[in-house]
Amino acid sequence: MLGFSILAGASAAKPALGQVTQITEGLINTAIAYEISERCDSIGARWLRGVAVLNGLQNHARELGYTEDEIDAFTSNRAEKDRLEGIARARLVELGAQPGDEASHCAVGRAQIAAGTPVGQLLR
Repeated sequence: MLGFSILAGASAAKPALGQVTQITEGLINTAIAYEISERCDSIGARWLRGVAVLNGLQNHARELGYTEDEIDAFTSNRAEKDRLEGIARARLVELGAQPGDEASHCAVGRAQIAAGTPVGQLLR
């Protein structure tokens, strides 16, 4: 019986990468920062920091036991990209950014920078 328990635990499936909170939150924060930098001329993205965050997320996925093929499949999955972008846009609206309104995106960006949030750390 103990042997079965060990085997059952060893074969337990990992959650889909899209369900790993640290991964999805990192991607959502990066998307929010990107959107702010695209919509607000006075705020730029910290590209090297953004790349470092994305590389860190990839490394974290590897540490969790995901293969390169699993990571590549997740990052190239259009439905997942759309889902995470939708969450990022909804959060931007919750934070006060209005679609097509540069001033509101700038205000959100400045607030994120001032608060030192993960989004703010990706902006300058």
